[in-house]
Amino acid sequence: MARYRGSVCRLCRREGEKLFLKGDRCYTDKCAFERRNYAPGQQGQKRRRKQSDYGEQLREKQKVKRMYGLLERQFKNYYHRASRMKGVTGENLLGLLERRLDNVVFRLGFACNRAEARQFVLHRHFTVNGVRVNIPSYQVREGDAIEVREKSRSVAKIEQALSAVERRGLPAWLELDKEGFKGKITTLPSRQDITMPIREQLIVELYSK
Repeated sequence: MARYRGSVCRLCRREGEKLFLKGDRCYTDKCAFERRNYAPGQQGQKRRRKQSDYGEQLREKQKVKRMYGLLERQFKNYYHRASRMKGVTGENLLGLLERRLDNVVFRLGFACNRAEARQFVLHRHFTVNGVRVNIPSYQVREGDAIEVREKSRSVAKIEQALSAVERRGLPAWLELDKEGFKGKITTLPSRQDITMPIREQLIVELYSK
């Protein structure tokens, strides 16, 4: 499957805010967004005209899509699924994205960023309720237990990520047993649990046209 292979720091600069795509580096003064807080390219430092309503909607969609590391078709499928669910479409969309296994692995602190979490899941480092799962888009449910496999607990990158979990913080809907290399979904994520600056209504307006 196609994946973006360029500099992820350019994505943060293009969206005008930190997307925390490089893990711990984003928390240091080495972060490219901190050093060059303007859009990439030759015209990046020039003042840009005010965006249209469509432009704002498109940028918000691109930001969230890049934040979770999804392709356009994947993201659109999540939207259509969210629109068929009961409740508010935008909140349903964010809930589905948060419940992806690769995102949960990242949120629990087993990986420094979502790209690394996706790779760990693909390499079968994790089990869900005792069963090995290698599908990053797997949707976790309330009560599910995510655990690092016994043979994978000595992986240096997992140990490094866990050592920095306090700095990133743990969402209220997750429970972590750091010493036991396992976590649990205590409840499904609500809109209040998602603290990232996301205006999901703009995405709904974009796809509703």
